[in-house]
Amino acid sequence: MSAAVHPLVLVLIPAAAVAAPLLADRLLRWIAVPTVVFEIVLGVLIGPDVLGWAHVDELVHALSQFGLAMLMFLAGYEIDFAKLRGGPLKRAGTAWLATVVLALGVGALINPNPLDGAFTGLVLTTTALGTILPILRDSGELPTPFGSLVMATGAVGEFGPIIAIAVLLSGNSPARTAVILGAFAVITALAVLGAQRPQPAWMARLIERTLRTSGQFAIRAVILVLAVMVAAAIWLDLDMLLGAFTAGIISRMLLSGVPAHEEEVIEAKLESIGFGYLVPVFFVVSGMNFDLDALLDDPGTLLLVPVFLVLLLTVRGVPAALLAPAGLGRHDRGALGLYAATALPLVVVITTIEVGAGHLPSSTAAALVGAGMLSVLVFPLAAQRLRGDVRPPVAEEEGRPRVRAESW
Repeated sequence: MSAAVHPLVLVLIPAAAVAAPLLADRLLRWIAVPTVVFEIVLGVLIGPDVLGWAHVDELVHALSQFGLAMLMFLAGYEIDFAKLRGGPLKRAGTAWLATVVLALGVGALINPNPLDGAFTGLVLTTTALGTILPILRDSGELPTPFGSLVMATGAVGEFGPIIAIAVLLSGNSPARTAVILGAFAVITALAVLGAQRPQPAWMARLIERTLRTSGQFAIRAVILVLAVMVAAAIWLDLDMLLGAFTAGIISRMLLSGVPAHEEEVIEAKLESIGFGYLVPVFFVVSGMNFDLDALLDDPGTLLLVPVFLVLLLTVRGVPAALLAPAGLGRHDRGALGLYAATALPLVVVITTIEVGAGHLPSSTAAALVGAGMLSVLVFPLAAQRLRGDVRPPVAEEEGRPRVRAESW
């Protein structure tokens, strides 16, 4: 271990990660606060701007980057594009393109530099799919037509910005960028074809035999897919987020032929690695890097928080609501827009990258993250209030609710 690593930080970050769900659980009787909000807040508390107990060293930074990669991997893994084909995905894509146009205009007004303005606007195009999915799952709405719309909106709101980040950060000419993305698409297509091939009998036996042993073949294979796709993205001068996100999609396809009970165990293990260890490190460290002084020292910067919150709702939420299916009711449209405007994880990711690359002032980044934190506190709760206590009829089968889903 490097001598520069302070032992206290190795304890404080896991302690903050443990305290976050405890605090969220204690507040649950009054308000549902996503755990990620507490992870960031506790990171701010122990970080240099408040208590000064923990600082980001090389080891902590490396663990944070692993957490970022795992976060994007799990985001890609949660998305099943096969179930979203057709109306929901097309409408979500159209709404996101409308959002991009509005966001680029807003970014140009905020920052006259074209590249910096594009980065600022890009933050307004994201949707916190990982935050929304548990809410829909717990309310029983995930398998419904409305759940499919929200799922498609969230999927595009994560995949689209990641592609945009990869393009903007490459620094290449449009022609070279197109060639590079084409090369990555070919690599991805080959990986998808390989993942969709029927599993050999020996592989199925090996997965089953090592699932609860030290061998852990399935988990190691998935981590290898993640490493290969991240390495491919970096090799092609693209951002690692694209590789990690794509690895999640490929891994879901790779495990689609695994028996359901084994797939559940594998998914639980991956979530344990991600949400139990690496992802909380990323968000706690993001809080430690949060420029609280820049946010509080300037009243104008602090006022940007509600401004950005309104912009998230206007730029991301309104297009999603307006371009929803014609048969969707007024309250459901409003709820869809509120869910679409819920954005925090990718806001943290994008602002972290932008500040590091010098494309965004840390004060503006702090205001954007603050707006993202408010969005996950306010928008999902408001969406649920708009739709009321919607719990579709369920039939119990093996202890799990089943709902017949339709398509818009």
